[in-house]
Amino acid sequence: MITVSDKAKEKVEKLMQDAELDTTYRLRASVAGGGCSGLSYKLDFDNEVKPMDQEFEDKGVRVVVDMKSFLYLAGTQLDFSDGLNGKGFFFDNPNASRTCGCGESFSV
Repeated sequence: MITVSDKAKEKVEKLMQDAELDTTYRLRASVAGGGCSGLSYKLDFDNEVKPMDQEFEDKGVRVVVDMKSFLYLAGTQLDFSDGLNGKGFFFDNPNASRTCGCGESFSV
């Protein structure tokens, strides 16, 4: 499962509202090759669910993950920070053995 913190929930809802997205849209989390540590996180809104996608709902936020990415993201919590040390979404991923300094990439 992928969980969502309260701060991340607020930010996702605000972004969806600002973009005027309806309830058919979900937050799509995925992993792609690249970044300083080898794998990088991606977030986007998507209104299409593919047959092999895994779908989760936490705190009213629907998250969709493709099967390959789910292998890396199982048990992850999506969070959001607007503090002095950086602003944006970040992933608290128990599967990551190493992360880069910016938190946008990881390795297992």
